[in-house]
Amino acid sequence: MINEVFGFIKKLLGIGMPCAFHSLTGLYCPGCGGTRAVRELLYGDLRMSFQYHPLVLYGAAVVLLELVSWGASRVFHRPGLHIRRYNLFILIGAGIVVGNWFYKNYMLVFRGVDLLPLLK
Repeated sequence: MINEVFGFIKKLLGIGMPCAFHSLTGLYCPGCGGTRAVRELLYGDLRMSFQYHPLVLYGAAVVLLELVSWGASRVFHRPGLHIRRYNLFILIGAGIVVGNWFYKNYMLVFRGVDLLPLLK
């Protein structure tokens, strides 16, 4: 089913999901690799998902943690069990995006290593 969805999107757009920022500048945008990371996460390949874009795996972990803590707070009638650290989660996520963006572009510009094509 996952292949069919991504295949349909690729067929609809003709060439997959191009990145306008990358097409214009030759650099990675902050979200480059995100779609591939989601695809790999859906396939269960956590390592490749992380390599394509660590924010996707982080986001999935945060959502799971929030759901578990919310469920525990409801089951045990203890609201304090629900984490609710949304600002912290957002700041960490923003740091991941910026760090990933700088690292991939550093490798591309200064080391000549195009990381996304090297991956699966």
